[in-house]
Amino acid sequence: MTGQAGGAIAAVDEVSIDLSRIVHAYDVRGLVPEQFDEPIAAALGAAFAEFSAPAEAVVVGRDMRASSPALAAAFAAGVVSRGTDVIDIGLACTDAVYYASGRLALPAAMFTASHNPAHYNGVKLCRAGAAPISLATGLDRIRDRAGELLAFPTTTASAPGRIERRELLSDYAAYLHSLVDTRRCRPLRVVVDAGNGMAGHVVPVVFAGLPFEVSGLYFELDGTFPNHEPNPIEEANLRDLAAAVVAERADLGLAFDGDADRCFVVDEAGRGVSPSVISALIAVRALAAAPGAAVVHNLITSRALPELIAEHGGRPVRTRVGHSFIKAVMAEQDAVFGGEHSGHYYFRDFWFADSGMLAALHVLAALGETPAGTTCSQVFAQYERYVCSGEINSTVADVRGALAALSHAWRAQPGAVLDELDGLTVTLPDGSWFNVRPSNTEPLLRLNVEAAERAAMVALRDRVLADIRGGGTELG
Repeated sequence: MTGQAGGAIAAVDEVSIDLSRIVHAYDVRGLVPEQFDEPIAAALGAAFAEFSAPAEAVVVGRDMRASSPALAAAFAAGVVSRGTDVIDIGLACTDAVYYASGRLALPAAMFTASHNPAHYNGVKLCRAGAAPISLATGLDRIRDRAGELLAFPTTTASAPGRIERRELLSDYAAYLHSLVDTRRCRPLRVVVDAGNGMAGHVVPVVFAGLPFEVSGLYFELDGTFPNHEPNPIEEANLRDLAAAVVAERADLGLAFDGDADRCFVVDEAGRGVSPSVISALIAVRALAAAPGAAVVHNLITSRALPELIAEHGGRPVRTRVGHSFIKAVMAEQDAVFGGEHSGHYYFRDFWFADSGMLAALHVLAALGETPAGTTCSQVFAQYERYVCSGEINSTVADVRGALAALSHAWRAQPGAVLDELDGLTVTLPDGSWFNVRPSNTEPLLRLNVEAAERAAMVALRDRVLADIRGGGTELG
């Protein structure tokens, strides 16, 4: 199903569109044009404008994918068809859209499929002030209303809204600089892998005038991602960055995903740094400025993170995996910072939203404030205490059945403590733990394991994987 969208919602041949295929727990994402095209984008725009009423305008940004300009334009047409204005900020990283939503106090939409391959696209939606929207908090209503508009198009508003083009990138950069002071930093050599994504557009503006010599990899905007997938959580996608850091004798390397809202770090030896370690470093810095504040972490970050938060006078708050959950809990707790294993970092001073660029500036400031000769790995060593497996996916035929079998088996394990806040978490008497949780979109179980020593982590990892993949209920 393809088509063009003008000021009104375009009709389609089908009388029923299954938008549940592309409207997921936290955002919209699908294949273009097979699952997601301009009529659907226009219907989502109209539905979002109705949902956001009485907001006078909606902010719209987009990434560099080939399909993004047309989809964003169709969405904007849907918004103005409801009498609501659009502020089009053009090419942007996702957290620049959050900045616009926060600064202007307006709902916003960012067209991106983040780290997904080139033939995908999607939309991330938020309320005014960058407040998250999930299926549980309104995305279901937007989905259903868009489906109605596709099946039964309605007329446009008697007074359609206007589209205003506005440049906010320099303001966004200035705001980040107001939050992280790099004036005391010594010069650093930094390699940045933009992965042909939006970091290539944003980093030159954010890093301009800072005491860092930046060497760029793949800064050319190219939504086909010719060099590697824009997903730095996968080790293979960090190889070029690691090699460049070592070859150029840089102090560290930074990698961003396609929409640049996630940041990953490699040290001076080209070794990847755990997001839990990054979270701990930023949490300690945040608590120095806000003593006693809450810091939110999801349940699969290292247990070193809540330990360090408490040791530095903060209050650790544990939550489910997923940005909607962590943002909501941060707002409830007035938390100063939040960290996730996936490379998302959230800041109270950034409307409780996540910002990969802000996290990168914190890391650079932490290293830049140390004496000359101090290495990145030396700075991070104080935040590393345990050995983690990283996330391991297993395809299973019956996700619920496999989780139930695991729960049943581990309840018989002496001293094991189980909780089901998000999937199944089992903590053993020696402090080692694992979490198994289902994917939101695929028949997968995701396993994370942590222990004090590598041998113990490997033994526990292999034990749980054998149970998951063997389909049994006995612990071998």
